[in-house]
Amino acid sequence: MSHTVADDLVEVLVQAGVHRIYGLVGDSLNAFSDSVRRSGGSANGGIDWIHVHNEEAAAFAASAEAQLTGRLAVCAGSCGPGNTHLIQGVMDAHRSGAPVLALASHIPSRQIGTGYFQETKPEALFAQASHFCETVAHPDQVVRLARGAIQAATGRSGASVLVLPGDILADDSSGAVPHSVTLTARPLPAPAAAAVDELAERIAAAEKVTIFAGIGCTDAREQVLALAGRLHAPIGHTLRGKDVMQYENPYDVGMTGLLGYGACYDALHEADLVLLLGTDFPYDDFLPTKNVIQVDVDPARLGRRAPLVQGVAADVGQTITALLERLDQRTDRRFLDKMLHAHAKAVQHSVDTYSTHIAKHRPIHPEHLAAVIDELAAEDAVFTADTGMCCTWSARYLTPNGRRRLLGSFVHGSMANALPMAVGAQIAHPGRQVVSLSGDGGLAMLMGELLTVKTHRLPVKVVVFNNSSLGMVRLEMLVAGDPPFETDHDSVDYAAIAAGAGFFTRRVLDPGDLRAAAAEVLAHDGPALLDVVTTPDALEVPSHLTLEQARGFALGLGKVVLGGGVGEIARMARLNLRNIPRP
Repeated sequence: MSHTVADDLVEVLVQAGVHRIYGLVGDSLNAFSDSVRRSGGSANGGIDWIHVHNEEAAAFAASAEAQLTGRLAVCAGSCGPGNTHLIQGVMDAHRSGAPVLALASHIPSRQIGTGYFQETKPEALFAQASHFCETVAHPDQVVRLARGAIQAATGRSGASVLVLPGDILADDSSGAVPHSVTLTARPLPAPAAAAVDELAERIAAAEKVTIFAGIGCTDAREQVLALAGRLHAPIGHTLRGKDVMQYENPYDVGMTGLLGYGACYDALHEADLVLLLGTDFPYDDFLPTKNVIQVDVDPARLGRRAPLVQGVAADVGQTITALLERLDQRTDRRFLDKMLHAHAKAVQHSVDTYSTHIAKHRPIHPEHLAAVIDELAAEDAVFTADTGMCCTWSARYLTPNGRRRLLGSFVHGSMANALPMAVGAQIAHPGRQVVSLSGDGGLAMLMGELLTVKTHRLPVKVVVFNNSSLGMVRLEMLVAGDPPFETDHDSVDYAAIAAGAGFFTRRVLDPGDLRAAAAEVLAHDGPALLDVVTTPDALEVPSHLTLEQARGFALGLGKVVLGGGVGEIARMARLNLRNIPRP
């Protein structure tokens, strides 16, 4: 058989260190998928094909692998509907900064622009979801464009898309693919000396300094802690920064935002100067509006969430290292101690409420489920969390330790991400425990990926928060002053469905049975699912409520009463209202 353009592409991917491709085969991908088959798989120096049941899941899986390993991951979809399914997960990967290459096959090149069967315009389709999106229009282009796409994904931390007409993939290659090294990490710009001098002067002039750290502090944890120690500054963190900054941190004051807890909000607003380090935290209503300095590798992020007195476009670690040389050790820790005391008090209130009420509640409270999973899961577990209430319980109850990881759709906010992300995480780390914290709404959306887990014999553990409701949307309606509408749905036995797919399963309705069932599922050597019926009435309450939110919530409850939902209000009151902080 002749050497094809698809073979050239496979060779480029192998040279770039790619071991697998997540995808769904289709006719426009036939030449490429056959080349992957003939490569012999990763064990023989080729590439594995990881079959999924929806192209969206392929991109989610690739994103999880890329985020865990820091290396390029690849997904693929066929033309037309394959591309339009693929884009959802690609967008999520791109916004998460995951180096993902999406191979989007296309209709035959001579048919482009004719309204051909399954025709789309992939370059326009993927433009917002990528740093790089180009179409291979000639066989000789594939090597150069593929390498450009790879460099863009790794060098700019995001998605690249290579559009590949099926007939060009099947064409004969023009020759051997020369070996060429590829970029494996994003460049890290160093700060200008003048910027560091100014930063040191501003810090010296401020009596109370608070640090707010994000995912951009991943490789600068020790520097951030050293800076906090030098300044006696409290450290708040984003949800994506939780893995990095919460554990073994004597300066930790929790999170702010819609999922926030502890004293982070107060620490940010009582400080004379706030340092935003490696974060593009989107909820600007929770950020201070004066005396803010931001350090980020991406200049486009500087100042787009809060007005700045200084912006530093540089690597966080290098900036702090240079800054520490210019700062004296402070002795006054009154502000830090005040915030630590407030944080400890808020956390203790949550602990007391949990132990006296939540842990014993029936239907089971989702916080109880999250706490039990946190206690029983492995010390190096990888958790993937669905968007919605699952994010809240993950943020508040999962305990990081430097080895655990938490992944989710924390920027794009897509439903159904947890299970396919767990697929990518488990394949990338076959020896680690991977736990998908799935909402029943998210699981229902991409339930076919249970078959993916079973097909590849992945020991993924799926924990279903089964409240028969779109819980976050339900709460958002109440806060907006509206009664819940079309958020609740039929009760479903997900354990029975998963058992039919070959999973080991347990279904729990009584809180007294939860711990034993969870232990069984987590210990099972193979795919396993824990289906826990939880209350839909649990409220996610931020650490800071605005007056408008409180009024809207009260109005929403009033409309429920007028609509005849007195019993529902009584249940919610018994379960939640004691925990709502004052605005």
